[in-house]
Formats: sequence, C-alpha cells, structure tokens
Amino acid sequence: MVREREPPLMTRSEMERVEAYLRRLLGCERVRVLPPVKAGLTVEVAVGEEVVGTLYRDSEDGEVSYSVHLTILEEDLPPAARETTVAAAAKPRRAR
Repeated sequence: MVREREPPLMTRSEMERVEAYLRRLLGCERVRVLPPVKAGLTVEVAVGEEVVGTLYRDSEDGEVSYSVHLTILEEDLPPAARETTVAAAAKPRRAR
C-alpha cells in the first residue's frame, strides 16, 4: 500500500520567524501566520482578519524552505476598467 506523504509540521518558532520575515519583506505589520486550528489542517497566512493563503514547509536534502500560496477570489477584486488581454496590451503600436 502506498501512503501519501504528509507535509512536515512547522514549529511555533518557525511560524514566528516566517511571520517576521513576511512583515519585513512586505512592509506590513498586519501580516500574521496562524497555526492550524486542528491537526491535519494547514498553516494560514492572514492580513488583518482576512486569510489570504496558506504556508507550507519543505525539507529536501537537508535544506528547509517555506512557500506561501496566496488565494485571491474573483469576488474580492475591484471591477475591471475594461477587458483587455495582457498580450493585446503588450502589442507595440505603429508610429504614424
């Protein structure tokens, strides 16, 4: 039977260190790293009271890294000014 690999657990110290790093990097003291509310759930990243993503720890070949996955809901975005694609916006214009 093949068992799925569970993500490595993060210590309170690691969460505090990542939180301090994110606050310094983003220039925002409102960034918080929240421990899981119960076993088996992920560590969350919040700005103020709004959870904006999840935090993961990876340990490979003796090196530890952390990754943040941000989730942005369409309903939270401001209305679009007009519909254009990135490719169309980057298209060079002809000189007249």
